[in-house]
Amino acid sequence: MHNIAQKNLTTSCNQMQQLSHQNSNVIYTNIMYDRRVVRGNTYAQQVTTVQADVAEIQRQQESRKRTVTRKRASELLRVRTPEALHGRKHIDVQTELYLEELSDVLETNNTECQTDAFLDRPSTPLFIPTKSGKDVGTQIEEGELFDFDREVQPLLEVLVGKTMEQALLEVMEEEELACLRAQQRAFQELRKAELAEVQRLEEQERRRNEEKEGRFAQQREALQKEKEVVEKLAACAYTQQYVADLLPAVFSSLRSQGYLYDPLEKDIETNFVPWLMGDVNFNLEKRHVARQLLDMIIYDATQNQLRRIS
Repeated sequence: MHNIAQKNLTTSCNQMQQLSHQNSNVIYTNIMYDRRVVRGNTYAQQVTTVQADVAEIQRQQESRKRTVTRKRASELLRVRTPEALHGRKHIDVQTELYLEELSDVLETNNTECQTDAFLDRPSTPLFIPTKSGKDVGTQIEEGELFDFDREVQPLLEVLVGKTMEQALLEVMEEEELACLRAQQRAFQELRKAELAEVQRLEEQERRRNEEKEGRFAQQREALQKEKEVVEKLAACAYTQQYVADLLPAVFSSLRSQGYLYDPLEKDIETNFVPWLMGDVNFNLEKRHVARQLLDMIIYDATQNQLRRIS
């Protein structure tokens, strides 16, 4: 039994030493100085400098190296138990004054007891303080301490004054509300009248725009028809001129080939025809100039009509 207790004690001591060695390797620091802890708004961007991080890492490495060096020096300086002789070994024993038997199985005993039923708590008696002093008496006649008719007058004045003041405030409030309602009705009527006027103006503007568009369309149609008439007149004049030039060309061709020959015609060709052609050209130029003037007059009249309509 004693050997089992010693083995259990040795095992527990070894476990405690291992835990102490593991805990000694951990460097405990204040969490408020840890760079990984976010302070302030977590949605804000954390701005950290590279130099500060490098300096912090170097400082942590140096402190870790110093801690490891200090631990090794303390282990070397600690006095150790000399090694056991050949054929013997060291064991952990209890050095306390009173030895305690160690066991994995704990001895337990089951006991039972029955408590009394709960009783209702009695009601708390009324507190009556201890009487102190002496009792004395006196006689007070009617009207010596309090005169109701005289003492109630200030109270009645205050009550009546407050009532009248509240009534006046309520009347003033009702009159103010009535004025506000009248102003609101007047504003609504004015607003309705303004809306009706705006709708009337919009309808008038719409009709005016429609009439303007119709006038523009009529003017464009008139101009198109006038242009077509001018083109037809020009085509007719060109056709007449072409046909008029065609017949003399045919006769002249026949005469040049020797099919037709007349002295009178010869005289006409040499004397009368050049004068006639010059006169015709002059008349054509006059007609052309007159046509240009007519076009300009029509264009100016159209532009004036468009400006007047717009």
